[in-house]
Amino acid sequence: SHHSDILQRGPKYGADEQKILKAFGAKLKVARVRLGLSQERLAEHCGLHRTYVASAERGERNVSLLNLSKIAHGLGIQSSDLLD
Repeated sequence: SHHSDILQRGPKYGADEQKILKAFGAKLKVARVRLGLSQERLAEHCGLHRTYVASAERGERNVSLLNLSKIAHGLGIQSSDLLD
């Protein structure tokens, strides 16, 4: 049972960091929905998994620069369009 203690972690990021990730996720979702793409379709375009896109949209994932570039390309926009 102390096994589960090891696996249970609090939030991975602090409040300020979560704000940044959630803002990115919100912009990503707006851009995707505007194009009428499902998460799955966008993921296919980008060579990523649907769950990766979903967690990025929820602000649960600190997307790497390379994946940011793939996502922006899949949306037909600049990486900077997804950033503040």
